[in-house]
Amino acid sequence: MIGADDIQVVIFRVGSQEFALDILQVERILRYVVPSPLPKAPAFLEGVVQYDGGAVPVVDLRKRFELEAPITEETRLMVLDMDDQRVGVLVDEVREVIRVDSTTITAPGPVIRGLAAAYISGIITRPARTIIILNARRLLSSTERMALAGIGDA
Repeated sequence: MIGADDIQVVIFRVGSQEFALDILQVERILRYVVPSPLPKAPAFLEGVVQYDGGAVPVVDLRKRFELEAPITEETRLMVLDMDDQRVGVLVDEVREVIRVDSTTITAPGPVIRGLAAAYISGIITRPARTIIILNARRLLSSTERMALAGIGDA
């Protein structure tokens, strides 16, 4: 039975760590396609891909988290809906969609501070698994989002 406090999350892997995003923030999951590079683009921006009649900027989460970023058969592009703009994020693998009782999600502890804490909205613990729930809207700073704002309109 689905409880009122249940949320659905998309679980994905970046490096060896599992992360999750609320399914309502994920518009589509696509196979990897090489983004078209943009001149003078910010370092975090891989380029743009054509999606739904427009150009969507692509951010590589592996590079964002300062991890190795090889492209493999499992690499996926997740198109996120960030309020008024779409952003694609590259991840190593999309694993599953699960339903979680929101009362079982714990807040990040005091050990998680600074930049990392800004990205994290909660932690799901399962036997032999720790899944970090990311806040999609915080993956990019307001300055970075402004830099991307005009890209999708091109």
